[in-house]
Amino acid sequence: MHIIQAVIGAVLYMTIFFSIGFILNMLLKKTWTLVFIYPIFVIMMIDNVKLSSYVTETSTALTGIYEGLVGLQLLDLFMLGFGLLGAILAGVTIRFLRKSGYSMF
Repeated sequence: MHIIQAVIGAVLYMTIFFSIGFILNMLLKKTWTLVFIYPIFVIMMIDNVKLSSYVTETSTALTGIYEGLVGLQLLDLFMLGFGLLGAILAGVTIRFLRKSGYSMF
């Protein structure tokens, strides 16, 4: 992957997860909703295991998660880190808006 693609991808991940986090925080009236859900998104992106196999074949599914995390490249971690940053910024923004007096948030 080229470095320019990684930078653009990181900005897109941050924007997408900021938007999703902002909307979830606004609708559910919880500040850090997406920050706690984000690891599930990451696992679903890097793992090719069905959701039902976490119940039926737990050890195989957890091994797949481990192998997926170990197999990530530095640029992949960079982009996923910016996604987490976007989720955190959404929580900070919602908290700021609530303190500023916006009752709908």
